[in-house]
Amino acid sequence: MIDQELLAILACPETHQKLAQADASVVERVNASIASGAQKNVAGVVVDEAVEGGLVREDGRVFYPIRHDIPVLLIEEGLVLAD
Repeated sequence: MIDQELLAILACPETHQKLAQADASVVERVNASIASGAQKNVAGVVVDEAVEGGLVREDGRVFYPIRHDIPVLLIEEGLVLAD
C-alpha cells in the first residue's frame, strides 16, 4: 500500500522510531477494537472510523492510521495498541 521508498524515510513524529506497514492481522485487530468502541487515540479520544491500513511504530505501541491512502502521522491521531 505504501511505496517502499517513502516508507524508508517515514518515522514516528513523536519518537522518530522507524515505521513498518501493519500486517492484515493488526489492521483487523484495530478495526475490531474500533467497532467495539474500545479504541482510543493517543489524545485519549475514542476512535469511531475504521482504518484501511496503518503504520506501526518500531516498538509496536502505536499505530498510525492510513485513511484515503494517506498516512496520518500526527502524534495525537496515533492509535494506542494493546499489549
